[in-house]
Amino acid sequence: MNDQTPDFSKFTAEDWKNYRPDGYEDGNSASGPEKQSVIVEIRAGTGGDEAGLFARDLHRMYSRYGQTKGWKERVLDSNLSDIGGYKEIIFELSGSGVYDEIQNEGGVHRVQRIPKTEKQGRVHTSTATVAVLLKPKKTEINISPSDLEISTYKASGPGGQYVNKTESAIRIVHKPSGLVVTCQSERNQLQNKEMAMSLLGARLLRQQEEADLSKLTAERREQIGWAKRAEKIRTYNYPQNRITDHRIEKSWHNLEKIMDGDLEPIVKAFTKKEKEENKE
Repeated sequence: MNDQTPDFSKFTAEDWKNYRPDGYEDGNSASGPEKQSVIVEIRAGTGGDEAGLFARDLHRMYSRYGQTKGWKERVLDSNLSDIGGYKEIIFELSGSGVYDEIQNEGGVHRVQRIPKTEKQGRVHTSTATVAVLLKPKKTEINISPSDLEISTYKASGPGGQYVNKTESAIRIVHKPSGLVVTCQSERNQLQNKEMAMSLLGARLLRQQEEADLSKLTAERREQIGWAKRAEKIRTYNYPQNRITDHRIEKSWHNLEKIMDGDLEPIVKAFTKKEKEENKE
């Protein structure tokens, strides 16, 4: 492996388009980590507009890291704020070892920085939540058509006037669980339905895993806990150029580079932690 990691902060749009990581084979390599698909949900938390901008920055970070790994991305649904942040964005990443690498990103991410709209120079604290769902194989989740209530509506937001002319957006209600999913990212109903079903399957699988986890003893839950808890997991402190992960009590002082897509140091730290725990 080449240790000379490019400086992604200096990449232009054309650089990203043409970039291929070492060993990239368009996701079809016969060896190496298993090809996986995950659905990532990022939602703005506390902090108003600044939380939405932070959610946008997190999506950019994961998207660019995915590009460095040769993963494919498609946006399933998004809801933009008035100033260009994301109230919510849901996207799929697929490629070699994607779940293994970003499974530990789920939880509450906290940012401390001076917002562009702040005239007094005060540091604000905002949050965004991230959920990482393993996309289930067709045999893992059985969804009966009779359990679904499917409706269509006109898409709104980014996508232009074209998507608003027809009812291409899809809303699916899973009646037994009460889960509701929507998708409007594609121009035709069939593709939106396919994506919405993928999202529903992933959420049902997570719900099933959480139910299984709740049946375990408190001691066993605590053993699994650090990787599964949906609590404040990481702080991004811009004035101090520091990212701290509170689960493994480790900090990094190259915040801008990490936010530009260089997640490798964090991923490696978790891999090392998991190996140490497995030895115990």
